[in-house]
Amino acid sequence: MKLKSLLKKSGYLSISFKRLKTNHIQVKAEINSVKGVFIIDTGASNSCIDLKLCDFYNISYEKSSEKASSATDQISNTMISKKNQIKIGKWFKKNMTIVLFDMTFINKTLNEHGIDSVSGIIGSDLLKKGKAIIDYSENKLFLKS
Repeated sequence: MKLKSLLKKSGYLSISFKRLKTNHIQVKAEINSVKGVFIIDTGASNSCIDLKLCDFYNISYEKSSEKASSATDQISNTMISKKNQIKIGKWFKKNMTIVLFDMTFINKTLNEHGIDSVSGIIGSDLLKKGKAIIDYSENKLFLKS
């Protein structure tokens, strides 16, 4: 029995993703009913959106005292937004918290590899809530409905 069939019987939804030449996983998602392109990052603690896109995604936020970091830099100016709706494929979740920060350096790195900018990052917080399973051989993300 294929993994997809087994997971479907267990209540999982299948979402196709794109593997970038940098080996990042790219997925289409909706934040507050607005479509965008995001990177799946299992090592990111929180799901994030570029601070410059908060109006585009209808996000209200407040300053966060937490500092964030990435593999290449420390991010000191973070904001936090609560009660957001996130939809990936047919999977939907309300009341999600999103961290906002300037993602210029992330998108600059992607652009240098010929990859279009992304709106944000789907992190382990969301992946855990969705009981995520990633099938790299079939380019599928599975989230429990």
